[in-house]
Amino acid sequence: MSLKKNIKAYCDFFENIHKNTSIDKYKLFFDDNSVFQDPFQKVQGVNKIYKVFQDMYETLHSANFKIKDYSANDKQAFIQWKFIYKMKKSSDESSFVGVSIVKFDENSKVISHIDYWDAASNIYEKIPFLGAILKIIRKKISINE
Repeated sequence: MSLKKNIKAYCDFFENIHKNTSIDKYKLFFDDNSVFQDPFQKVQGVNKIYKVFQDMYETLHSANFKIKDYSANDKQAFIQWKFIYKMKKSSDESSFVGVSIVKFDENSKVISHIDYWDAASNIYEKIPFLGAILKIIRKKISINE
């Protein structure tokens, strides 16, 4: 598969994964050498990557990704996405934007998928006590106008 088609298929995979997506679907893109990293963890192997997403779906009431844009060069892609979710016991929908850098091997398997997004403002600041402290810190270090 060409890199362009593989990236498109990978983006489609992320837009369509859900709690009941089988590990076999993950194996289309990941193998035992694949690395996934986000602000919370770094794991290697399709089974651990699958577990990261299964844990996410267990923790949240709903979660999905919307691919906003992507571009690629040789063997890597830059993917901009929006994560839309609802916490359990909440009817409020939240979202945030992130970027992934995804590198592929010669067999179109993911070598590494690294997510970049602001965990402080999107997650930590929403935790009652911790959020208040982080907001004070952010205000202290920001440029005053």
